[in-house]
Amino acid sequence: MHILSLPERCDRAAAEALLPEFVAALGSGPLQIDASATRQCGQAMLQLLVSARRTGEGARITPSPALLDVALLCGLDGELFDDLGAAPGGKDPA
Repeated sequence: MHILSLPERCDRAAAEALLPEFVAALGSGPLQIDASATRQCGQAMLQLLVSARRTGEGARITPSPALLDVALLCGLDGELFDDLGAAPGGKDPA
């Protein structure tokens, strides 16, 4: 399993910089994305994460509370994350 760690700031520049790593990793089996340090996430990174989930064997994402909040706001929590149960902070992702 290949593990990719996302930076604190996941803006367009970060998505562009990480795209080659995502492409290479998705062709080599399951991908684990560690987003536990992410504090800010923009649309370009969200698109990259959705693509990673839908490509090949997919990807499993470990979200930070900030990434989870952005995904919930955009309605992408079900698309991006496996069953989370209770979300950080006691929020129910459903």
